[in-house]
Amino acid sequence: MDIDFNKNEDHNKLLLSDLKKRLAQVKLGGGKVRLEKQRAKGKMTARERIDYLLDNDKNSIEIGAFAGDDMYASHGGCPSGGTVVKMGFIGGKQCLVVANDATVKAGAWFPITGKKNLRAQEISIENRLPIIYLVDSAGVYLPLQDEIFPDKEHFGRIFRNNAKMSSMGITQIAAVMGSCVAGGAYLPIMSDEALIVDKTGSIFLAGSYLVKAAIGEKIDNEILGGATTHCEISGVTDYKAKDDKAALDTIKNIVDKIGDFDKAGYSKVKAKKPKENPEDIYGLLPASRSAQYDMVEIIKRLVDNSEFEQYKEGYGKTILTGYARIDGWAVGIVANQRKVVKNKNGEMQFGGVIYSDSADKATRFIANCNQKKIPLVFLQDVTGFMVGSKSEHGGIIKDGAKMVNAVSNSVVPKFTIVIGNSYGAGNYAMCGKAYDPRLIAAWPSAELAVMSGNSAAKVLLQIETASLKKKGEEITPEKEKELFDKIKSRYDNQISPYYAAARIWTDGVIDPLDTRTWISMGIEAANHAPIETPFNMGVLQV
Repeated sequence: MDIDFNKNEDHNKLLLSDLKKRLAQVKLGGGKVRLEKQRAKGKMTARERIDYLLDNDKNSIEIGAFAGDDMYASHGGCPSGGTVVKMGFIGGKQCLVVANDATVKAGAWFPITGKKNLRAQEISIENRLPIIYLVDSAGVYLPLQDEIFPDKEHFGRIFRNNAKMSSMGITQIAAVMGSCVAGGAYLPIMSDEALIVDKTGSIFLAGSYLVKAAIGEKIDNEILGGATTHCEISGVTDYKAKDDKAALDTIKNIVDKIGDFDKAGYSKVKAKKPKENPEDIYGLLPASRSAQYDMVEIIKRLVDNSEFEQYKEGYGKTILTGYARIDGWAVGIVANQRKVVKNKNGEMQFGGVIYSDSADKATRFIANCNQKKIPLVFLQDVTGFMVGSKSEHGGIIKDGAKMVNAVSNSVVPKFTIVIGNSYGAGNYAMCGKAYDPRLIAAWPSAELAVMSGNSAAKVLLQIETASLKKKGEEITPEKEKELFDKIKSRYDNQISPYYAAARIWTDGVIDPLDTRTWISMGIEAANHAPIETPFNMGVLQV
């Protein structure tokens, strides 16, 4: 091991340590005191409910753990968006579970809560996965109601999705384990089957206080909308459970009876671990985002038996394309090569940049994977497309458009891992969030933005200094440095993987060693949804 490897390893393990600390804090929800108050009421916490429901001998992944991170400080914060979402297995059947966290503002819906729930439903719809809702929510968070109530992608879209998912035959099961009020009351009742926990669960369009104010009727919440009322009088719910565990056991029994699914038929064989040590990734990945490295070495530590069959290895070298297996599943990998290479003319090409020949190669490879029904994995460390007169005259826009077209029209499931840089149009071409990856995750080393912090700060500094000079201010070198540092600090915060994860631009920030699990879980989920549309790239400028 050389000194650079050791420095990289130290840097990346510090990033990993920071990730673990952040996750530990997020898992406390509204804090230890509120968690204990929930338990004192005879209720399990959101995470305890999910852990009890999911098979503990099988893998699970958490979607959107950092949703809302550092976004609502003036409102007391909203850890994990007040909702916990996990993909796992119930009695061996792969499912999604969505649980309101009542320790965060009584489970009220912030704008990010709605976005996260819609993301969970999107994953369920794309993969035809059964979805379980564990409801314990006070409804819309009123101080921010204008940001969650009326628009197309707001609160109401969830109930619209309930109806659409039902018509698609996607199993939806809801357990009311606490409050379920106002418009939120429609979610469990629009599910296939609804459970309610006695004495702690309640469903009503308006609580007792609002009923008294609206029509003058005096009634308590239990009689108004408790378990006995809805299981024996209204018929709104289908099962009454004595406590949380009994409700979750009932869900397990219901899921156990679900029939098998039609499979997409993606190739899988017995899984093999990488021959190369995956922990080497920490030392191979440079601490600096501008440093060069060989992406092939990263791939060897992610794929089964470290076997990577490269497609067009000698052509378009700044993008790597090839076939491999991850946890037994066949995959086609599209990855940015981060070392300097020579093109067919012997000219040097910068790693991480997409050139015309590499865009052309990627387009062809994506088409091949669609023809062969092979899921695609994109490993992003991209600074963008090559610029300059030579590239423009060579048709970089046309070749880049072909690649974006192929990514957009791909019908096989796509999975994206942001390893390092994810800048500008490179983010798009390498299947960023706008291009419908089934799952998209970032390593702690990732940066997502229009351009790097240094480049952006230099551009913004020029604009700022020009503006100040027009006002008659003298810009000394010291003042210029102060402005630059201030601008760069603000921009660097925005390119952080946690900033992206907080806004659900990615599904999470993960340990590089969890990458195989995320991709494997994602393909297994995608196997529930046979491809119904043939691959067609439409009109191309060839």
